[in-house]
Amino acid sequence: PQKTSFHRSQTLGYKNGFAFPRLPTVGIGGERLYVNQLSQAELDELSNQRRTLTYGQAKQAPPSGFIPAHVAFDKKVLKFDAYFQEDVPLSTEECYRIRQVCIYYYLEDDSMSVVEPVVQNSGLPQGKHIRRHRVPKNDRGDHYHWKDLNRGMNITMYGKTYRIVDCDRFTQVFLESQGIELNPPEKMVFDRYTELRRKPVHQYTTPSDFDRLKQFLTYDKQVLRFYAMWDDTNSMFGENRPYIIYYYLADGTVEVREVYKQNDGRDPFPVLIKRQRLPKTFVDKKKTFPSCVLEISDPDVLEWYTAKDFAVGKSITLLGRTFFIYDCDKFTRNFYRDKFGITDFQPVEIKKKPLEEVPQVIPPYNGFGMPEDSLQNCFSLFPKPPRKDIIKMLENDHKVLRYQMALESPNPEDRKRCFILSYFLSNDLISIYEPRVHNSGIIGGKYLGKTRVAKPGSTPENPMYYEPSDFSIGSTIEVFGHRFVITDADEYVLNYMESNAESFPAATLQSLRDHFRPQQVVKETAKSDIPMLGTSKQELDELVVQVQEELKLHKHLDNKNIREAFLQCDKDGSGVLDKARFLALCDSLSVPTNAFLVNKV
Repeated sequence: PQKTSFHRSQTLGYKNGFAFPRLPTVGIGGERLYVNQLSQAELDELSNQRRTLTYGQAKQAPPSGFIPAHVAFDKKVLKFDAYFQEDVPLSTEECYRIRQVCIYYYLEDDSMSVVEPVVQNSGLPQGKHIRRHRVPKNDRGDHYHWKDLNRGMNITMYGKTYRIVDCDRFTQVFLESQGIELNPPEKMVFDRYTELRRKPVHQYTTPSDFDRLKQFLTYDKQVLRFYAMWDDTNSMFGENRPYIIYYYLADGTVEVREVYKQNDGRDPFPVLIKRQRLPKTFVDKKKTFPSCVLEISDPDVLEWYTAKDFAVGKSITLLGRTFFIYDCDKFTRNFYRDKFGITDFQPVEIKKKPLEEVPQVIPPYNGFGMPEDSLQNCFSLFPKPPRKDIIKMLENDHKVLRYQMALESPNPEDRKRCFILSYFLSNDLISIYEPRVHNSGIIGGKYLGKTRVAKPGSTPENPMYYEPSDFSIGSTIEVFGHRFVITDADEYVLNYMESNAESFPAATLQSLRDHFRPQQVVKETAKSDIPMLGTSKQELDELVVQVQEELKLHKHLDNKNIREAFLQCDKDGSGVLDKARFLALCDSLSVPTNAFLVNKV
């Protein structure tokens, strides 16, 4: 029970790669061994020993040599030639493709690998298809062995079927030495597209007798210059644009440059077509040939543009654009005269087509804002405010003509409403204000902001607005569908019209004079020294002072509302009210009335 160590001694050892057993020297836990039994091999060896005195020491046979598999089959590989078929769904020239591979079987560890030889310019990812490892054979955990490989058979690895057609000489000898009967070899299969690519394309090039070096040395730095026009007026925003066509005699190249002018609104990119050989006639193309190509080679062109294709008064098409040549320079004339014998170089006069005048259609006024302000949006992309008459604004600054109006309405409550119309002489704007009346049930205040009011029957093309000459006493005006009747005006209106009588009609001025005549009579009588009904002017002034002192004691009174209420009650504009009406009006406005002062007044 007191034992704590239970380890056993080592009885297996390796020497030079060979395993050999050993007898234990100690027991379990390091205890001493008193009895050591011999193994069965030692017993057999002792039973076979001869008598050493008679025959001498017996000689033991040397053990057979043990060679591991990684040493016996080192660098020994079985090679099989195979192929597999790959579908090509997105091609009109081939339906499938044959891919040739090499299957390698390594005897030292029973591993396999599949490698496809690299073909230059094939456009396919080639190389190692399956890395070296033990390839599973089925779902039961078995792996492929060299006994499963033979010529003329199919082998499936990871869902892809390979056809083994042949093997190398070492593989054949090894399999035959192991008693495997090999199938006859098969020929490697090729697809039609691969065989078509292997055929060389026969090209027949006829040597040319044209000496390009001689042409370069003869015509170096000699350029023909033509003046041309490109008519693009048929397209939107198109125009006639001038160009200069250069033909270089040294190599037969053409360059087209745009004539750049100052302030013409175009970017300074003068080169339209860079210096190059331009094709005139193409070879008949196939239907599968793309219409847009990046490069044009000599086999694609049947004829190139040369110097004889350019002439004054003739149209020429370069890369889809038609240019009309109307003139050339002096060197070009001399060249054509000496080379081709052409003498007619009369320049063609280019007449610019008159621009078609497009009538400007102004849309109808939509009712938002001022018509003059909205009209600026039709004249400019960035509209500017309409110009104002600064002189008129300075001369008539703070000059306002005020009128009193009544609303013309079938509703009796609306007929009692009073409105104040203000006409601003500086900018001809009109505003309407409704005085507030207590306990009337109508919210007073601003009725119409500053704006210009058009007369009935005016049109956006020929607008007509109300002017001071249209405002006479008793006249009716229409403001955005509402009709008003002018009942009164300020004395300033009469004074202004009399000082500018030549600018106003006589009927308007006479209506104002007739309206203000009774009031002027009362004022003149009050200012005169003639006693009125037994009362002197001094007594009347004292009475007015007493009334004003009495009203100052009541600070809650609104003098403006009181004045507007009295003006509204004075419909005929005489400036006189009877006593009963006066007292009733004072009671409605909460004006305290002193009986003594009222009787005196």
